[in-house]
Amino acid sequence: MNILTAIIEKASDGGYSIYADGGIPVYGSGLTEDEARSEFTTCLKEQAEYMKEREGNYPAWYSDDLQIDYRYDMTAFFLAFPFINVTEFAKSLNINPSLMRKYKSGLAKAGEKQKDMIQHKFDDIVGRLSAVRF
Repeated sequence: MNILTAIIEKASDGGYSIYADGGIPVYGSGLTEDEARSEFTTCLKEQAEYMKEREGNYPAWYSDDLQIDYRYDMTAFFLAFPFINVTEFAKSLNINPSLMRKYKSGLAKAGEKQKDMIQHKFDDIVGRLSAVRF
């Protein structure tokens, strides 16, 4: 099974854009995340078909069992989940709330260590939420 990583970003028009990681020439965009994902998968298939026609076979990154691993940049994450309070999330991580707001707006980019810490906290929150029963 091939796994293709796709990065979801906030687009300049306030919507979403998605690109394939690793230099694969595939992009999608839309006003909603669903529109962008749909356009991305359509473009992915069309690009693979084009390369097959041109070169005689599908590109190495494409297969029938291709799985897409969607990842958010910070700005798109907070756009997709606006109910998450950025300030309180930052406080729970012991990160300066002003810095987290810069991550949210795209004015600053988190380093790998910071991203790992944020991911770990987010995974913890998801685990706690999945245990909630009403």
